[in-house]
Amino acid sequence: MIYGAMKFSIGGSLKLAFRPWVEGLENIPAEGPAILASNHLSFSDSFFLPAMLDRKVTFIAKAEYFTSPGVKGRLTAAFFKGVGQLPVDRSGARGAGEAAIKAGIDVIESGGLFGIYPEGTRSPDGRLYRGKPGGLARVALATGAPVIPVAMIDTEKIQPPGKVIPKLMRPGIRIGKPLDFSRYHGMGGDRFILRSVTDEVMYEIMKLSGQEYVDIYATAAKRQIADAEKAEKAARAEAEKAEKAARAEAEKAQKKSQRPAA
Repeated sequence: MIYGAMKFSIGGSLKLAFRPWVEGLENIPAEGPAILASNHLSFSDSFFLPAMLDRKVTFIAKAEYFTSPGVKGRLTAAFFKGVGQLPVDRSGARGAGEAAIKAGIDVIESGGLFGIYPEGTRSPDGRLYRGKPGGLARVALATGAPVIPVAMIDTEKIQPPGKVIPKLMRPGIRIGKPLDFSRYHGMGGDRFILRSVTDEVMYEIMKLSGQEYVDIYATAAKRQIADAEKAEKAARAEAEKAEKAARAEAEKAQKKSQRPAA
């Protein structure tokens, strides 16, 4: 009931304000389990996609969203529960991965739609990054559920980093045909199979989204960007320091040249 109310209020507001377009709705089964594997451009992806579907989609979210103290924390937790998010403790990498897989399997076994971002985090620059082979592939092979590739289009342009007020524009969603990985049944422990399944899904997402593909993980790209920004900041600081020293030296020399001769 809470999900329905949240979908009506938030989903209706999103549709009215942004008028998102969608292609391939016929690829979403009217009933039964499926995995929706999407690219991840914006925080809003988890709201636009469910808003356009008749069925509930369950994503996983950081446990911190559900455990923050105070009134604001309780309201945040209620909001995320209301929009179909499941808390996952990400304090340990391995533990977080296992928790996400279990959450996905539970959703699938209950006959629901499980939403997952194979990249593991939002793209730092709008490009499509290498999918992580753990969650998506393991849930698919453990349950036999079809994987439906999804491409979010232009959602990162609505509210870029640092912008408080969102830009009113039309984002898009392209939903591909279901992928069947039943040929790999019982092979979920093979890391090469997990990699193959993940890469096949990412290839389909790339075709749907039209994004440039980068064969590294998005988390590594974010570290590279952060390191580059840090180095650039240090270089600017060093240049400013040298410029300041040069000005001081020039002023000192000028004052010395203006002194009257003895």
